Amino acid sequence: MSYRVLHVLTVILPTLLIGGFEYIRHDFLLGHLSMETGNLYITILTFILSLLFSSWVFRIIKSSNALLVQEQAKRAVYEERERLARELHDGIAQSLFFLNIKLKQGDTEAASRAVSIIDNHVRQSIFNLRSIPEVHGSLKSRITSWLSNWNSMTGIHVQEEIEIDNHLFTVKDEVQAFAIIQEAFANIRKHSGASKSWIQFKGIHGQWQLKISDNGCGIDTAKISEKKYGISMMQERANQLGAELQIRKRDMGGTEIIVIKEDKQ
Repeated sequence: MSYRVLHVLTVILPTLLIGGFEYIRHDFLLGHLSMETGNLYITILTFILSLLFSSWVFRIIKSSNALLVQEQAKRAVYEERERLARELHDGIAQSLFFLNIKLKQGDTEAASRAVSIIDNHVRQSIFNLRSIPEVHGSLKSRITSWLSNWNSMTGIHVQEEIEIDNHLFTVKDEVQAFAIIQEAFANIRKHSGASKSWIQFKGIHGQWQLKISDNGCGIDTAKISEKKYGISMMQERANQLGAELQIRKRDMGGTEIIVIKEDKQ
């Protein structure tokens, strides 16, 4: 039902019912109902009418809002799929261009490496496309499932510590947080040379912290390339979550990525 119809009914129904009762009382019931009794009846009638009508209207509004939230959640998931599809297309196009050049030059060794890169890129992209958060289910369970598959694919051990409320994020924000996790672990696979990795994700009441680290070679923050390591993407995601992104070397070796959201209320 449209809001215009609700608006019209809100104006017309109380007017017709209460006005009709007053008309009947004054024209036909004055000899049977005293003024005090009539006032009591109209008060009770107004209360019952307001209760029933407001309950009905708010049920409609609640249902409409639920549908709107669900559509927004689906849109966020579709947008993430489109982004990953574009990354897949661009990555393959660049690798194929490089492969074509090396084949023309007769550099079979470089061409072989390019084929391997394309294969890995396609596998990772398909894996990510299959692992995007859906509208239902908890974020914790999706992260755990994704990390289990990532561990099987890479052979890099993952130690998890995830303690987050089920309703800490909207579905749209879950997509952003999930994308940061995917990019961080993609960097571990491609650049770190690590044998172990850790994820700590804790949050409650609007404030949370995500920490991802590894025991690899460690990132050189002075020579960091935003394009190479996907840092600009992670920074953009963190900004959309209203969070702060930090990237640094671990004291014991390796890299540490921290995303922090503090409750400012």
